[in-house]
Formats: sequence, C-alpha cells, structure tokens
Amino acid sequence: MGECGFVVALEGRPETRQCRIDISSVVIAGWTGRDSAAVERHIEELAQLGVPRPRAVPAFYRVATNRVTVAQSIEVTSERSSGEVEFVLMQLGEELWVGVGSDHTDRTIETFDVGASKQICEKPIAPRFWRFADVAPHWEQLQLRSFIGLERHGYQVGSVSSILDPADLISAYCDASRLKDGTLLFCGTVPAIGEVRPGSPFTIELEDPVLKRMIQHTYHVAVLRERAVVA
Repeated sequence: MGECGFVVALEGRPETRQCRIDISSVVIAGWTGRDSAAVERHIEELAQLGVPRPRAVPAFYRVATNRVTVAQSIEVTSERSSGEVEFVLMQLGEELWVGVGSDHTDRTIETFDVGASKQICEKPIAPRFWRFADVAPHWEQLQLRSFIGLERHGYQVGSVSSILDPADLISAYCDASRLKDGTLLFCGTVPAIGEVRPGSPFTIELEDPVLKRMIQHTYHVAVLRERAVVA
C-alpha cells in the first residue's frame, strides 16, 4: 500500500505543532446529506445529466494517496473540472483530526464513471488540522464556504450540520467507531450557489465561530491543453 507524506500544522488547544504526517488511505464520501429526501432529489437531478446513480448511500470511493496535495496549484486535463469544499477527517494514532479539503472532480468523466472522475483529479487540502475533540462540543456550528476567482465570488456556503455526523460517516464506511491509522476521509459537501462550474483560484474555508478561528486554503487550477504538432 502506498503512502503520501507532507507537513501540516496540528492545532490542539492550547498548542500547535508542525509535523510530517503519512497518509496510507484516502476515501471520498458522497451523498452524505442528512436530509435523505433532498439527497434523493439530487441523485435524480444528476441522473438526468447522465451521472450514474450510486450503488449505496452514502457512497465511498477510494483514491490513490498521491492524489492528495497541500500545494497551491493543481493541473487538470479538462476545462470541465471543479472543486467542492468538504470537511476532512484524519486519523493519526488514537487521535482524530479535522481539516478542510476540495474534492476536485472532472465533470465530464463523472457522467459515466464517478470513481474515475474523482481519481483523475488531485485533492487539495489545507495544511492545518484541528483536534476533533476540541470542536466536538460545538460541532454543528462549524461552517463550510468556498469562493471562485481573485474577486472571491461566493460559490458554496453551509453548515456541517447538513452533512452526516462524523461518527455516523465513520461507522458507515468501516463499521467501526474509528478510522484506521493514516486514513484521510473527505466527508461530503454543501450545495453550490447557482450551477456547478469551474473557477480558479478556488478558495475553501472551515470556520469555527465558537473558538473564533478558521482554516483556509487557496489553489490555482491549470488546464493542460493539447498542442498541434507540425510535421
């Protein structure tokens, strides 16, 4: 099994430490809304656009560990790719941490193979995590947001309370009370304001209004275009 390593800040009250972490498993959760009727409506809407219905709800997709990046830019092969803000859970030993990431997805490939659409794009995450135990008492007050462009046009906004509780997601994925050490779990997103669309740079935020802090990350998206070869 491959591993991906990078340096992040682990913020556990009262101190923050920088350390290198090694991720051995990356999982993308989909269809994780708490409102099952709304999830079903969304599945039907996407089906009309050609996106296959998931085999189970919530659905879990494994992606290669080297798809995860803390870089400030990614490269894609299609102009029809876009990000979506998600809270991410990370298990390190006995401790669970929470951060923010973007499930950047190729929207063309998504219409015929959801798993492949997620595998083909890198998954940016912010290089900062909070100890989950510190936010658990006020978990449902945490807010997710994303913005498009240098002008920071609002693209997504919502509370983590609209997404399944972390304990329920973990149980649904691995039928256990905790993730395996080294697992990074993307936990689902909130609706877009308007249509799903590309944009660069893409900014993601997870705000804790109780402890008055925020995790933020911005990344640029470069499209790799083909060039004609002159004989």
